[in-house]
Amino acid sequence: MPLGHRAKKRPALLPEAGLYDYAVKALGRRMRTEAELHRLMQSRVEQGARGEQAIAAVVARLKEQRYLDDQSYAETYTRLRQENEKLGARRVRQDLRQKGVSSALTEQAIDARYNAADEEALARQYLERKRIKKPENEKETARVMRRLVAAGFSTGVIYKILRQWDVPEESLAALDSLVEEAGDGQ
Repeated sequence: MPLGHRAKKRPALLPEAGLYDYAVKALGRRMRTEAELHRLMQSRVEQGARGEQAIAAVVARLKEQRYLDDQSYAETYTRLRQENEKLGARRVRQDLRQKGVSSALTEQAIDARYNAADEEALARQYLERKRIKKPENEKETARVMRRLVAAGFSTGVIYKILRQWDVPEESLAALDSLVEEAGDGQ
């Protein structure tokens, strides 16, 4: 081992009561999904069935006390990403799935927030929030397109905005490969 590097010390294993306190503190720092909390607690219990039983007992207790609720997490996460970050539905859906929220809860939260939303207005707010200006050339147009795709907006809305900015059709045609990379056929 090189000089000055220390081996990372494995955290102490916790009994169920200690694991519960650890989980409550983790939830106090920030909201978490059941899957995220499960991953966090795994390093604090012994490997195998006994550790999994302790985690399951703590998760059940937290759910019973309403400290852990994936549905309310998905609703809050979706609302905050739409209101504060002005992200599109596709990006929020992707983030929730990555955090371990079930597909059914994800779709329910997305539908509740985004069905009535004006995606074009949201995309314009995103551009304003990020201080993204009208592109002057093909390279800037591609950059704007990539940013909007990454933020979760459909290509239909992106093209509509770019056309309203009077971006030349040649620049838009050059973006077709970018659309195919994004895998968004909307």
